Amino acid sequence: GALSSARALTSARPLSLLPPRSSAPGQARLGATLGRLATAPTAHLLSRPEHTAREAYASPLVRLLLSALLYDPELASSSRCADLVLRGFARGRLCVPEGGSAALPRLLAATLPPGCAVHTDVCVTDASISRVTTKEHGEIACRALVVATGARAAAGLLPGLRMPGFQPVTVVHHSAPEAPPTGASLLLDADRAGPVSHTAVMSAVDPARAPRGGVLVTSTVLGPPPAERDVRRHLARMYGVPTHRWEPLAVNHDPEAVVTTRPPHDVRRAVRLLAGLYVCGDHREVNTVQGALHSGRRAAHAALKDLGAARVSGGRPEGAEEAEARFDELTSELLLPMYLLSRLLLQRRVTGGGGGV
Repeated sequence: GALSSARALTSARPLSLLPPRSSAPGQARLGATLGRLATAPTAHLLSRPEHTAREAYASPLVRLLLSALLYDPELASSSRCADLVLRGFARGRLCVPEGGSAALPRLLAATLPPGCAVHTDVCVTDASISRVTTKEHGEIACRALVVATGARAAAGLLPGLRMPGFQPVTVVHHSAPEAPPTGASLLLDADRAGPVSHTAVMSAVDPARAPRGGVLVTSTVLGPPPAERDVRRHLARMYGVPTHRWEPLAVNHDPEAVVTTRPPHDVRRAVRLLAGLYVCGDHREVNTVQGALHSGRRAAHAALKDLGAARVSGGRPEGAEEAEARFDELTSELLLPMYLLSRLLLQRRVTGGGGGV
C-alpha cells in the first residue's frame, strides 16, 4: 500500500546523553514527562495555556531534548508545539529514510495511478486557482492548486500569506576512518560544551550513506557555521575518541531551515484559502516533518471535498479513517532531528572556515 514507505525507514537507537550523565531523578522526570505526553489527546494538549517552551518545561533534560527537537536553542517556541513534538518523540522512533531523503517522494510518486504526470525541476513563477505559469513549460491549466512549498516560496506565489520567522541551522558532515563506539545513537551534550547540538554516526543507521573507506558522522549546529576545528574538538569530547583523522566532507547551512513558532502560534492554520486554492507545509502547523505531512493531508482532504472526487460521510472522504491510521503509522516514525540532517544535504554548500493568512 501507499504507506509501505514506512518500511523504507531505517531506525536509530535511542537518544544518548553525554557525561556528566544526568542524575537518576532527572532521568525519571524525563521518562515521566514522555510517558504522560505519549497518551495525551491532541485536544487536551491544545487546550492548555500557551507559554514558551522554556516556561513550560523546567527539567534540564527535557529542555535539552526540546532544543534539539525544535531546533530552538532559546526554547522561545510555543509550548503547544513543544507538547506535540515531545509526544511524537515519546510515541515514535528516531528514523531516517533508507537511501536518503529522496526515498520518500519517490515512494509517494510510485503509488500514483498509471498515467499521472510528475514533473520535477520546474520553476513556477505564478499561480492561481485555474493555472500555473512555469519557466520551462509556460502555462498549465488546472482545476485546483495546492502550494506545497516552504514558507517563503508560498508567500511569493500567494501574496498576503503570512511570512514567519526562521531558525538557521548548519549541518556538518565528517568522514571518519573507524566508527565511534556509540553505534547508531543520537547524541546530545548535556554540558553544551561546544557548538554541536546533536550528532550521529549516520552510516551506522543507513550504511548506504557511508563514504568510501569510512563512516559518515553528521552533526547539527543551531546557528551559523562555526569554525571546523571547534566542531572537531567538540565531537572528540562527545564521542570520546580522537578526531584528528576525521575529514570534513561538507558544511550545509540553511538560514531558513526551520520555521519559528513563538507564541501565540496557531498549530492548525488554514490550508484552504479558497475553493480550489490550498497551501500546506510546516508553516501551517507544527514546524516539523510530521506537521508538514499532516497539513498536506488536511489540504488533500479539502481539495477532494471541493472537487467532489470522493464520497463524503460526515464531512470526511470515504476511507479517511483507514488512510489516517496508516498515515499516523508513518509519521510517528519520522522524527525531525535525524530527518533534517538528510534534508539539509539538499541545501547549498557553504565553504570557508568553518498579519497575513
